[in-house]
Amino acid sequence: MDRSEALFRLAGARTGHLATVRPDGRPHVVVVTFALIDQVVVTAVDHKPKRTRDLQRLRNIEANPAVSFLTDRYDEAWTALWWVRVDGWAGVENAGEIFDLAVEGLASKYRQYRETPPEGPVIAITTDVVTGWSTP
Repeated sequence: MDRSEALFRLAGARTGHLATVRPDGRPHVVVVTFALIDQVVVTAVDHKPKRTRDLQRLRNIEANPAVSFLTDRYDEAWTALWWVRVDGWAGVENAGEIFDLAVEGLASKYRQYRETPPEGPVIAITTDVVTGWSTP
């Protein structure tokens, strides 16, 4: 799968898996909603219940911005399988242009965010490598 097809599939997916690295080197993976804006994957801390706003993923990115982001489609008809992975560098934004674009992009993709926009912070992943696979 070439980069443009991979990004097209990624943009249309409903959820993805954000992988960060804990300070002790262990991986930390969470399922997130996201949007793709000019080849930047964005996600935000939103209103869904959480034990704390001091999230492990945010602390991990502050310590080590290297991340992977994966989305996929599974189907019992294995001729419809695909996955796309983005490896890149993440930043945490609390305000500004990237923050505003992320919230706008998320709201245009998810009805729930139109009703209750995420208050942040926003994670913005600059894509370094885009890899994808699909069944023929």
